[in-house]
Amino acid sequence: MFSSLPTPSTDKNVALFHASLIWPLQLEPLDVEEIKGRHWEAFERKESMHPWHRIDDEFTDDPSNFHERHYREFVSFLPYVQRFLYGEGRNANAAAKAKAGKSPMHVFRRKDITALRLTLHEGQAPIVLHLVHVDLYFFDDLDLAQLNVEVCASDLPLKTVRDILFRMGRSYPSGWEEDGDGLHSVHLAEWLNAEGQVMARSDTEHREKYLGFVCQHRSPCISEHWASLLRPLVLAHSDEPGELRYRLIEYHRMPVMAFLALDDPCSLSPDDWVRIGMASILHPDENVPVNDPSVIEFKQRYCLDRYWSGTPAGPNTRFMCTGNALTVVGDAALPFFSNPERGVLAQFRHQFFLVFLIAHLHRAALLVFSDVLVGAVNALNISDDESVKLFKRRIRANFETFLRFTHRYWFHELSERPHVQATFRMCSNHLRNDALYDEVRDEIGEMSHYLDSDSQRRQSNTVVRLTVITILGLIATMTTGYFGMNVIPFGDAPLPERVLHGVLATGVFIALVVFAVSRSKRLSDFLEDLSDEKMGITGRLRSFWSVFRG
Repeated sequence: MFSSLPTPSTDKNVALFHASLIWPLQLEPLDVEEIKGRHWEAFERKESMHPWHRIDDEFTDDPSNFHERHYREFVSFLPYVQRFLYGEGRNANAAAKAKAGKSPMHVFRRKDITALRLTLHEGQAPIVLHLVHVDLYFFDDLDLAQLNVEVCASDLPLKTVRDILFRMGRSYPSGWEEDGDGLHSVHLAEWLNAEGQVMARSDTEHREKYLGFVCQHRSPCISEHWASLLRPLVLAHSDEPGELRYRLIEYHRMPVMAFLALDDPCSLSPDDWVRIGMASILHPDENVPVNDPSVIEFKQRYCLDRYWSGTPAGPNTRFMCTGNALTVVGDAALPFFSNPERGVLAQFRHQFFLVFLIAHLHRAALLVFSDVLVGAVNALNISDDESVKLFKRRIRANFETFLRFTHRYWFHELSERPHVQATFRMCSNHLRNDALYDEVRDEIGEMSHYLDSDSQRRQSNTVVRLTVITILGLIATMTTGYFGMNVIPFGDAPLPERVLHGVLATGVFIALVVFAVSRSKRLSDFLEDLSDEKMGITGRLRSFWSVFRG
């Protein structure tokens, strides 16, 4: 079905290219108690100290600025997804408007960077990609952020686009070439401002930096151009100061969405489709692995062909989703495909972007929950009471957060539109979100069951001790009742004698209660032996004597 030789169609030109990187990051819990779990609030309070600024959403109150693409995005989702993405509905009544719930998703954007200049290989001419958006997403109740970087360009060779998709979204090199360049990374990446000045650049060629960081911290170090983009967020294991710290969740290759408008996409060969759909993991110069199951079953596994006919009559828009990549390819000659307001491009940048974002939010949040459980277990020292108490608090807090995640963020159905829902389902299936959810739920359930069992054990021990004390108290009650029969006329004694008798009796009963509490376990065992009809007198006496032994 697939050949290993390139075809002439690999020289095709991409008339319009859009790509969005979505990078999930785990946030370290804040040390400040009053803002615990509210990373976005701490981030917003320092707006004057960094280039990020919060945006409520693009749904402005002014209808003249509310475009059709916003409306189409909104109505694509089911009501409970709308409330997650945009908050509760607004009411003309001021009191009702004040009570309206806001979205649990908080977005920050920076506008000081306008372009990304990539030198893919040493000696090649650099490629300048226009920066459409640089956004940072925070979520209530989740120690999680997602970075979104959207770039675009026009009139690029298809081979160059595949090379960009393969090399651009890598947070650190997986190794080094013989010439010193980062393996599978761009030779040089540079963020540019509006004047064309370099704001930050990659440093993957500094091999010793990455080797030393991993050796010292047992954690990877990210490239400087990504680190600079995220500041004031700083890497958790670095020596850089900052209260907002993050750590990596997954592999260094970032999930990516790609939009390609080609001339005559029907002329693409099967090999070309595989190279485009798997561009982020298949080296541009590598032969297609024809015996790989993912290649053999590529169309069945990864292609959504509801709008693909493969004929001149059309439609000829193909969606390909591998989980970590969502690629849309269509005919550049059709104005509707590249229409940024009503066409496929508008859907790609709005509806399908949110679909991809939510699918990766689910996976990242579940991985964070699992990591918190591992951290709690690793920190547990059963011989240390404080460690045990901290472990219980962390597990209970994680369980509560997981419940809120389930009811606020976890969806199986996003839309009634078949293609939107099918895309979400395919992406989630390739990411194994359902299986991962079941694993995390079972892990949290086991921890919760352990805490419940431990609480029941402690309550049982308390009941046993109280039972023993009650039995001894019964003896004391009967004794005092006997004295209350006035066999010995304590009531007729002088006041000092009665006070003395009261003090002595109180001391004796306090000593008996303290003794009973301290030996309640042994007394409980003795009572069980005493009720055992098969045990002889000698065994019972031995059991009774064990109560008083040190």
